[in-house]
Amino acid sequence: MLNNQQSSNQFQDLYTAIKKFLALNIEYTIVKLIEKLSILLSTLLLLILILLLSSGALFYLFFALAFALESILGSMALSYTVISSFYLILIALLVVFRKQLIINPLVKFLSNLLLN
Repeated sequence: MLNNQQSSNQFQDLYTAIKKFLALNIEYTIVKLIEKLSILLSTLLLLILILLLSSGALFYLFFALAFALESILGSMALSYTVISSFYLILIALLVVFRKQLIINPLVKFLSNLLLN
């Protein structure tokens, strides 16, 4: 009878230990998830801020370039056409090299973030 009660206590202790282990494992997973999400969101926020600020700066720089090109080309419309052609070339290059410039770095960043 004592042996039966002793094994029952051992099973109870084992059950308690497994329950505690699972609770700690779930808590650890939640903490790691929050850490990775905060890194991802802060990187996204930083990227958005950099894009907004640099697009504002580029906006004014290209207007200055348009005024500078007007004196060389003799026409404001022609200088706007040159600048918009430059934009179209950049867009075409971005589309052509999207895998090397966007997809691969994004996949590498996310895999390093989520798998490490």
